[in-house]
Formats: sequence, structure tokens, C-alpha cells
Amino acid sequence: MFNLLMSASGWDSNRDTMPAGRVFEYTDKHIVAVYMPGGMLDLAKVTEIPTLFASETQHDNSQAPARVGTLTRVRLVNKDYHLEYRFDPDIAPISNATLMKLAGELGIDLSGSITELLRTHWAIKEADLFKVLLKNGIGSRLKPKIFELRDEEPDPNLVAVMMPFDAAFDPVYATLQAAVAAAGMSCQRADDIWIDDHVIQDVVTLLCKASVVICDLTGRNSNVFYEMGIAHVLAREVVMITQSAQDVPFDVAHIRHVRYLPNNEGRQQLAADVQRRLETLRARR
Repeated sequence: MFNLLMSASGWDSNRDTMPAGRVFEYTDKHIVAVYMPGGMLDLAKVTEIPTLFASETQHDNSQAPARVGTLTRVRLVNKDYHLEYRFDPDIAPISNATLMKLAGELGIDLSGSITELLRTHWAIKEADLFKVLLKNGIGSRLKPKIFELRDEEPDPNLVAVMMPFDAAFDPVYATLQAAVAAAGMSCQRADDIWIDDHVIQDVVTLLCKASVVICDLTGRNSNVFYEMGIAHVLAREVVMITQSAQDVPFDVAHIRHVRYLPNNEGRQQLAADVQRRLETLRARR
């Protein structure tokens, strides 16, 4: 069981309200009987189950991501329930796009013209929230000692490019920038940003923010392979490119890659191949 709390304007950090008239919409009758016996909400019982705090989906997808947490106190004041709660810091924010993918497993109703993700309300669902999240790779994880993994929802339009820090690759990066832009996205390399004191943290921060990572394996650069491994662990979409098939090692040779020649014609073909791949990935969302 878990509480599903939907808000039109997002959730404050630790307290907010819910209209009493919206309580237990989209909730099965046998659950209502348990948590609202005799028409009175059992204020203690609803604090015993986890809570998913989500925001109504906006037309431009500007809504805040959902958070998992716990209700610590519930009070009825006039026609509103006053809620106090805390978010779980070990569970990253969850986008509404992800909630739509998990709707069947979580019991979220997406039928009709007004779905659950489009209406402020309080429901209780019978699904095991943590089991569903962990099954789909969302939940607590071990914290690395060398760098910090940022708990933030990746930008669906950001592409990270991992390649050797060598001027010889600048024309390749310019080609990738053009291909990414043509696909309606933007891209960055770690040397485009300076946020942290250590380069590796800037690299990891970029990997956390991006939804797609392009890795140039040319020359078997050890840094690129290290960064690609992090991207795979973060479950990012990885596009491997290389000037030579010999630079693709056995462990990842089964994954399709894009081979290109380091000349104008080769880079033009690289741009077309990368743009096509990015458009395919965007169409899957």
C-alpha cells in the first residue's frame, strides 16, 4: 500500500495541504473501508504507509518531479487536510514520464480524458511502491567514494559527449554538436563546464544530467572507457562511435557502434548516423 498525493502546484519541502473533498478519489472501495471507516479518515493509519508526492502534468512538462517520502502528521482543519512529511533522500526524484511507464504496476489510472496525473487528489494504491521502484532501477544505491552521484532527473534533451581532451577531436565534437542540434537536443563536454574543483566530478555531474551519452572510443582512451562505464551504471542511453572497430573491446563489442572516417565526408556521415540514432531514442519516450 502507498499514498498517492497529486498536487497542481508542486509540494513544499515539508508541509502542505490537500482538499478534504479530493481524498480517496481513484481508490478501490475495499481500501477506503480500511483507511476511512465510517467516513472518517484514520489519521494514524495513513502515516504507516509510504507516500508518493507527485505534481499534475503540465502541458509543457514543467511540473516538478515526484518524490517518495513519509507522512509524519495529518490534521483536518476546516475543509483541508494539513500534511507534514519528509522526503526520502535516498530515492531520486521521479519524472511524470516515468510514472506513466510504471502506471500499470503502481495502479495509477491513465484512462479517460482526466487521468490521475492531471488531477489534484489523494489516493491509496495497493501496489508495493518500493518493490516497483527497485525493480525498475529507482531507489537507494551505494554512494561512491571518489565522486558524488547527483540525485536529479536527467534532462531528456541533453547529450553528454565523452572523448579524449585532444585538439584533434575538436572537428568531431563540432560535427556532433550539429547532429545533436538537428535532432532538437543540446550537447556538452566536461570541458564546457566548470562547476566543481575536480574534473572527474564535473564529468560525473554531466553524466547525471544527460539522458544520452556519446562515447568516442577512438584510441582506446582509458578516461572515455571509465566514463562510459559510469554512464552504463546510471542506465543512460549510450551511443558508441569510433574511427576503428579495433578500438571496441570484447566486453562491449556486442553493442552496436557507429564507425566514422576522420575526414569531411566521414564526419558528414557520422552526423547523419548520430542524428538518426538520437531521433530514434526520442521517439521511444
